[in-house]
Amino acid sequence: MFKPRIRLFIFPCACQQVSAMGDRGPDNHSEVTDFILVGFRVRPELHILLFLIFLLVYAMILLGNVGMMTIIMADPRLNTPMYFFLGNLSFIDLFYSSVIAPKAMINFWSESKSISLAGCVTQLFLFALFIVAEGFLLAAMAYDRFIAICNPLLYSVQMSARLCTQLVAGCYLCGCISSVLQTSMTFTLSFCSSRAIDHFYCDTRPLQRISCSDLFISRIISFSLSSIIILPTIIVIIISYLYIVSTVLKIRSSEGRKKAFSTCSSHLGVVSVLYGAVFFMYLTPDRFPELSKVASLCYTLVTPMLNPLIYSLRNKGVKEALKKLLEKKNPIL
Repeated sequence: MFKPRIRLFIFPCACQQVSAMGDRGPDNHSEVTDFILVGFRVRPELHILLFLIFLLVYAMILLGNVGMMTIIMADPRLNTPMYFFLGNLSFIDLFYSSVIAPKAMINFWSESKSISLAGCVTQLFLFALFIVAEGFLLAAMAYDRFIAICNPLLYSVQMSARLCTQLVAGCYLCGCISSVLQTSMTFTLSFCSSRAIDHFYCDTRPLQRISCSDLFISRIISFSLSSIIILPTIIVIIISYLYIVSTVLKIRSSEGRKKAFSTCSSHLGVVSVLYGAVFFMYLTPDRFPELSKVASLCYTLVTPMLNPLIYSLRNKGVKEALKKLLEKKNPIL
C-alpha cells in the first residue's frame, strides 16, 4: 500500500546560497546594487492589458495547482505513486510561477522597474531550482508510467513509497545543485556596461548580455549544465515511451490500448509544452530577445496554467475526486 501523502521537499541550501551571495554585494559586481528589468518593449498604454493578462493567468495558476493538490490530499483513492508525483508537479508549478509573476506584474505599474541585487539572485536561484526539478520529475513520472503499463503485476512492489520519496527528493536535490552552480557562475560576472536586463525576470542569458566579463568559460559551463540536465531526462522519457508503445501495441483489445494510451497522453502533453518552449528559447539567437521572452512566457506561466487543466480534463481519477469533493461541499449537486 502506498502510504505517504504529498511530501514537498525544499532544501536549506536555497536560503544559504541566497544569503551568501547577497552578502558578497558590490565587491564582486562592480558596485552594482540593483538591476532594471526592461520587460516587454511595447507601448505604455499596452501595459494595462499585459498586467490584466498576467493577473488572469496567475490567478488560474493559483486556482488550478492549489486545487489539484487539495484534491489529491483529500481523496484516499488518489494515494498512489502517480498522484504523489502529480501533487509535487503542481507544487513546483505553483512555486516557480510565483517567483516570476508577482514581480513582473508590479513592474507594469512601476516607473523604475528595478530589482535589488539580492532579489535578482533569489529570483534566479529559486527559478533555476524548480525548473530543473520539474524536468527530473517529468522523467520520474515517465518511469512510473513505464512500470505501470509494462510490468503491472509488480507495480506496487517496484514503485514503493520509499522509492517514490527518494525519486522526488532526488529531483529537488538535482535542482538545488544545478541552481547553486548556475547562480554562482552568473553572479561572479562583472556588470559594468549596463544595469538594464532585457527581460521580465532575472535569467542567465539576459544577465550575460550586460556583463563585461569574458563569457567563454561561462557559456561552456552553461551549455554543459543544460546538457547534463536535459539529455538524461529526455533519454529516460523517450526510452520509457518506446517500451510503453511496444507493450500497448501487443494488447489485442482496442479498449485496452485506448485505456493504456489515455494514462500517458496527459504526461506527454506536459512534456511537449515544457521542452518545446525550453528548446525554442535556447535555440533563439541573442539578437532576438523578444522571441526569447515569448518562449519564456510559455514555461514560466503558460505551462503551470495548462498542467492542472491537462491532467484534470484527461484524468478520470481526478475528475471523479473533484466531483466527490464538490458534492461534499454542496450536497445539492
